Amino acid sequence: MRAVLLILFGLLVFSDHLLAQPVDDDSFRYLLGLGINNGPEAPGASHRSNGGGPIWAVHWGKWRLSTSGASALMGFGNVTVGPGSGASRDLLRNENFRLGFGLRFDNGRKSEDLALTAGLPDVQRTLLGRLYASYTLSKDWQVAGAINQDLLGKGGGLVWNADLSHQLFASKTSAFSAGIGISGTDGRHMRSYFGVPVDSAAALRFGRAYLPDAGLRDAAVGVSYTRAITPRWVGFANLSASRLLGQAADSPLTQNATGVNWSLGLAYRN
Repeated sequence: MRAVLLILFGLLVFSDHLLAQPVDDDSFRYLLGLGINNGPEAPGASHRSNGGGPIWAVHWGKWRLSTSGASALMGFGNVTVGPGSGASRDLLRNENFRLGFGLRFDNGRKSEDLALTAGLPDVQRTLLGRLYASYTLSKDWQVAGAINQDLLGKGGGLVWNADLSHQLFASKTSAFSAGIGISGTDGRHMRSYFGVPVDSAAALRFGRAYLPDAGLRDAAVGVSYTRAITPRWVGFANLSASRLLGQAADSPLTQNATGVNWSLGLAYRN
């Protein structure tokens, strides 16, 4: 799978020459804002944490750089700019279908930062490759999916997700939508984030080791509201609930298999 994603990265760079329908957009746009969020401090944790900070996105020609969710805000009420955080580029796009590739850094996990993961090996920072696609089923329904692969072999493994979204309400200045999704991982990712190695200090603390294999990770449902306060200022609010599944739910690290997340933000776009 890593080799496949590396080949797709080559397509991303040279798609103008290799693809019959390259995306043609030479505009420059940016978005800057602030967001706050609240959710479990780690997947399966019972303690919650608050977070926040800048959100930003840059769209220059066929290339996009953004923090999570920012590109969708920049495109709201105008043209969709591209899914996912990091660097991305659509390879094919028409009225109903989109296929693209992206790259982003993943910070991994410093296990000593949380009491829950103390005594576990750290998950090293790495580079992820992302292949994404979406298809508009009708005016208000869309299905989407993505595959994320650790390209440096640092323990991130492979994660896939599939989502179905429904636009409940839309106008020129606001939109309200809901969606459901499911995700799964390979064994490497599952062991990195939900496993307890045999020779680790955490195995003594939990009284057992745990070595999960590939399988489903979680299912989620959520709603989101976006409003263009002015043509330049846009705000958003998101609320979601997720449930760990299978081996992820059975991990000694899972204190609460159900988690609720919310986020709010305000941003300026040119």
